[in-house]
Amino acid sequence: MRWPAWLFGLFFAATTVLYFNCIPAYYDKLQEQCLAKGCGLSVPALTLDIAGLSVAEISLVLVAIDVLFTLVFFASALILLWKSPREPVGLLAAVAMLAFGTTFPSLVNVASVHGSFAYYWFQGLSAIGWISISLFCLLFPNGRFVPAWSRYAMLVIVAINAAGFVKGGQIWGGLPGSELFSLAWFVSFTTLLIYAQIRRFRTYSSPAERQQTKWVVYGVAIAFVGFVVISILFDPRFYDGKASNFIYLNAGLHLSLSTLPVTLTIAVLRRRLWAINPLVNRTLVYGALTLCVVLLYAGAVLYLDRLFRAWNPFVVSLIATGLVAAAFAPLKEWLQRRVNRLMKGRHDDPYAVLLELGSRLLEPLAPDAMLKALAVQVQGALRLPYVGIAIEIEGEETFIAEAGERREGYDVHAFPIVYRGPALGTLYALGRSPGEAFTADDERFLELLLRHAGPLVNNADMLQGMRRLTEDLRESREKLVLAREEERRRIRNNLHDELAPRLAALALKTATARKVVEREPASAAAILEDLGRDIRTSVGDIRALVNDLRPPALDEFGLIGAIRMRVDELAKTSADRMAAEGGSARIDFRVDAPHELPPLRAAVEVAAYRIATESVVNAWKHAEAAVCQVKLDIEADGRLIVEVTDDGVGVGASRLPGWSGQAGGGIGLVSMRERAAEIGGEFAIGRREGGGTRVWAALPLQ
Repeated sequence: MRWPAWLFGLFFAATTVLYFNCIPAYYDKLQEQCLAKGCGLSVPALTLDIAGLSVAEISLVLVAIDVLFTLVFFASALILLWKSPREPVGLLAAVAMLAFGTTFPSLVNVASVHGSFAYYWFQGLSAIGWISISLFCLLFPNGRFVPAWSRYAMLVIVAINAAGFVKGGQIWGGLPGSELFSLAWFVSFTTLLIYAQIRRFRTYSSPAERQQTKWVVYGVAIAFVGFVVISILFDPRFYDGKASNFIYLNAGLHLSLSTLPVTLTIAVLRRRLWAINPLVNRTLVYGALTLCVVLLYAGAVLYLDRLFRAWNPFVVSLIATGLVAAAFAPLKEWLQRRVNRLMKGRHDDPYAVLLELGSRLLEPLAPDAMLKALAVQVQGALRLPYVGIAIEIEGEETFIAEAGERREGYDVHAFPIVYRGPALGTLYALGRSPGEAFTADDERFLELLLRHAGPLVNNADMLQGMRRLTEDLRESREKLVLAREEERRRIRNNLHDELAPRLAALALKTATARKVVEREPASAAAILEDLGRDIRTSVGDIRALVNDLRPPALDEFGLIGAIRMRVDELAKTSADRMAAEGGSARIDFRVDAPHELPPLRAAVEVAAYRIATESVVNAWKHAEAAVCQVKLDIEADGRLIVEVTDDGVGVGASRLPGWSGQAGGGIGLVSMRERAAEIGGEFAIGRREGGGTRVWAALPLQ
């Protein structure tokens, strides 16, 4: 334990000794002066109306009430000192409890003689108490000033309380309108402390710190309400100056203020922080119930007394009591329902919420708007800050309906929306406050409501699917139109730029040969020979153009035979090249395919042929591979699998920009990917584990 704790211990011991030393003087003064003549505002003159109790006994009761009140605050201070001796906020709370518990009761104010050491001690303790309470409110719970400028306001509070100690508590006494100055200071001082806690709660506090603040606010609220109500009843016009009424009011006031040290101790020590909400709920219910019962009983007695003036008052009271007893149970149930809705919404009445939601859904709404109505209904019924409904769209979870706004630091609770087995979506809801979990009633309410939300989510999912299908169909049509126009433009360019001029040149050469055939036979023969070469070249171009539209080998030999033919051509070319260059390395092509394939659509045949041959050409030109294998297979789900592998340098290692595996995708890669996508297939390319490249495509047969 460090020196502040030891210093507080000595201060506490001295205060305790002085306090208990004042008890006999207070008891004697109550008997000799206060009960008969009054002791200022602390204890007014009282009428002894309690049968069987003497002045000494009434004085003893009043002393016991003050001492018990002080002991509660002393116990709180000792617990705080014992449990948190190294926490500045805990020590501040202990000082505040010690000071308030000592100086608030009438005991020290009546018993301490003006000018004595005890008088000045308790006056200084009162100033220290207000300073410590103010500092505690500005620092609680994390020990930092919020807002930052409040530290300067704290200096003003210290100065005002120090001046009040010097002037004997009458700091505004010498000023004109001192009561207005005192009221203005109290209002501004209280407003600052409340603002500091609200600002900290909404902006800076963690979930645990917010729960701590709730406990302090709860204790302060109970103490403040009790203090205000009972202080009003202390007016002699209400309690008639009777000793019995004064004792009851005094006990009620001290009891309501005793909630402050209890809740503050729980908040500082962080024990059972999360039990504050049920406690607030019950406090509101039973507080409102007590007020209603009192008003109902008083109203019934006044009304019946005026209506039946000749009746015995006991009979009137008995009838009023019966009315209160009959109304008690339904009144309590009604108040409980209203408080529950105030704090947590309408989780206790899910069928009414479903009825309202059904009425809303009877309107002509789109599926998305229906889910929006569902989210709004859940948010309003449970008083949640945010509710969102998400479904999976193209492999990603997407929110399609939201109500409220998302907040940082709040826990997110997810509830699956199930329809006919699988989960179609998820409802996400934020807790009412940071760290607050949903109750069992909340979860039962959501479970019941989400059973009826499944068809709505299913409709919205179907609508999203139709929208995606429509979008895909539109994109496919656009691609088909673009591909068709590109093909037409390519054929037109070939015909216009290459084939047409060549045919025109053939016609000119024919005319020239006709003119010179008789006069210069040798020249005509040369022209005719050149003409024959041009004709053969043109025929080759026409065949190439036709082959680009659909390879004729597919019609003649089928897919497997066409691929084998192309592979054989590349193998022969590779062998010729190696022989011409004097090398010995050549690529070994292998084709692994079933003996016979089922009938294939023309589009599937062309796509499979192009993907296989372009992959083989890439491997032959750029992969520096020793083996290249083409594999064709039919899967059980009705797809044609085309797989081309090699043991070359691999996709990422290619140094040539024409290689289809180049980063970013070359022309060949884009062409193969588009051919597979056009007929609803899949395409992938990547490195093999053992080195080399693997090209894979799955093409649907139907």
